[in-house]
Amino acid sequence: MDNKLSFKKVAIVLLMAVAYLAMFILGATSGAIHPAFYAYIGAVLPLLFALVYLYTCTLVRGFGAATALNGFVFVLFLIAGEADLAYIVGTVVLTALAEIIRKVNGYDTLKGVRWSFLPFAFSFFAYTAHWWTDTEGSLQAAVEEMPAGYDQLMIPVIDNIPVLIVVLVLTVPVAILAMRLAERAMKKRTELLK
Repeated sequence: MDNKLSFKKVAIVLLMAVAYLAMFILGATSGAIHPAFYAYIGAVLPLLFALVYLYTCTLVRGFGAATALNGFVFVLFLIAGEADLAYIVGTVVLTALAEIIRKVNGYDTLKGVRWSFLPFAFSFFAYTAHWWTDTEGSLQAAVEEMPAGYDQLMIPVIDNIPVLIVVLVLTVPVAILAMRLAERAMKKRTELLK
């Protein structure tokens, strides 16, 4: 019986990781609308991330919830050649912070989940960071991969550092709101936490 429960939990965590990957893909493809969507959608993605993160944390009552989700995307992005240095470092740091904060505040506590979600909520920004850490390479990739003139639409977005700072700061209250909404949407799951 325990093996079946363990297998079931692993399968559900894998399903959550696939859903999380879909959210990343949604965020990445939003750039087809305009480069600003790609650059700033990370501020609203926590509204979706919180559901997957909270559910995963109720299953993984120790180390590994953030690692399972970010690790799944990380490995697939490495295989696909989508992982640059900024993404690798950003993902490792944000995941480690989420895991440490959750451990310090209690793996099976709502407080631990809430506080650890704050760094986790920034995970998509690790993926988009290459626009600012390798601007020249990002513009060249846009010339090769995107419709003509897309790189010229990117330049004002990349150069507008004040808006980027505002969006990064705005991500914190969005993440807090997202977790509260996720808690309400999944009351039964939330009750499993102290």
